Formats: sequence, structure tokens, C-alpha cells
Amino acid sequence: QGQLVESGGGSVQAGGSLRLSCAASGYISSPYCMGWFRQAPGKEREGVASINIPGSTNYADSVKGRFTISRDNAKNTLYLQMNSLQPEDTAMYYCAADFRSCSTVATTLEWAYRGQGTQVTVSS
Repeated sequence: QGQLVESGGGSVQAGGSLRLSCAASGYISSPYCMGWFRQAPGKEREGVASINIPGSTNYADSVKGRFTISRDNAKNTLYLQMNSLQPEDTAMYYCAADFRSCSTVATTLEWAYRGQGTQVTVSS
């Protein structure tokens, strides 16, 4: 059995920072592409960032320059460093994984595996 377990969410004021982590285990411990997406109440799902095993990254325009995605392949862990957080970043953040390429996943935003989510709340 495999799973993705997120941690690190919470509440911060605008301008603050948070670091999300996602531990992958079981048969999904070494997926080729990993990423984060978010969903706020009443809004569509939004892809935030993705990274493949070699380390190539992609970011949504809304988070470029503020968020940094990284992964530790030896620890099967994905990270998302979020700086300069704004109220519009408030959402449930989900860790996701797929054995396909990140470019393939990006065309549909349909991931093979996802975690339970961690809430990020940014107050003004």
C-alpha cells in the first residue's frame, strides 16, 4: 500500500512563510513527477508547482518568485517553501504524485495519487 502524507500547514499573516512537507511511502515512494495543487472553497483546483526526479520544476504564474518546490529523493519527501504569503493563497494544499512525466500531468491536472491535504490560511 502507498500513501502521501502532508504536514506543515497552518495559519499565518500576510507576508509570512510556511513550509509544507509530503512523505511518500509504499509503492508510490519514488514517483517520477510530484507536485502540489490547491483548492479553495468555491474555486477550481489550481496546480501550484511540480518537480520531476531530475529536478526540473514548473510553477503557476501566481506563485512564481514566492514558492519553491523541492524533493529529497533519498527520503522520498516533497517540500513546498512558501514565502510572501497572501490571503489569496488560502486553500487546502494537496501533495500529488504520478509515474508519468510532469508535462503529461500538467495537460489535465489529473494526478494518479494524492494526499489528504493540509490547510493553509493567510490573514490580512
